[in-house]
Parts: sequence; structure tokens; C-alpha cells
Amino acid sequence: MFDVSNRIKELRINRGLTVNGLANLAGISQSYLREIELGNKKPTIEYLEYICDALNISLVAFFDVRNNDEISETISLLNKKQKEKLSEFIKSLFL
Repeated sequence: MFDVSNRIKELRINRGLTVNGLANLAGISQSYLREIELGNKKPTIEYLEYICDALNISLVAFFDVRNNDEISETISLLNKKQKEKLSEFIKSLFL
């Protein structure tokens, strides 16, 4: 079973945000976010979208546990041009 509360907390911490900081970015109350992270409440898809937007991550990436490592998290922060350059570099290693 996928643990939404731990995933939110993990992403928040990885981005150096406090509960209050993420709540402000997402436009939700700090107490509601705290209750979600503690596992006392389950967010609706609407609120999960607000949280994902604030974390700069898509809903697909949120639920994709393969993106749960440091490299994937770092890549997710790159812009399109940077991702293209990184892809070219990686491909050059195998030629």
C-alpha cells in the first residue's frame, strides 16, 4: 500500500521546506498538512494536486516510487533544456 503521508513528508524535507512553508506554497492550512503527514487525514485529489504543485512534482511522479531516489529527484528539478543536455551527455557515454 502506498503511503501518501510519508511521501509528502519525504518530498517536503528533500526540498528543505517546513510544514508551514509547504502549506503556504500549496495554499492550505498548516494544521491540515500536519494531519496529513501524521496519517490522521487523507488528502483529496484536489488537495494532493495543490501539494504536488507546491513541490514542483506531477501527480504521476508523486506516485511513481521509481522516482524516489536522489538522482530522480534532482533530475525533476531541471528545466527542459537541462534535461536534454543531460540526456545527450548520458548517451555519449555509451557511444
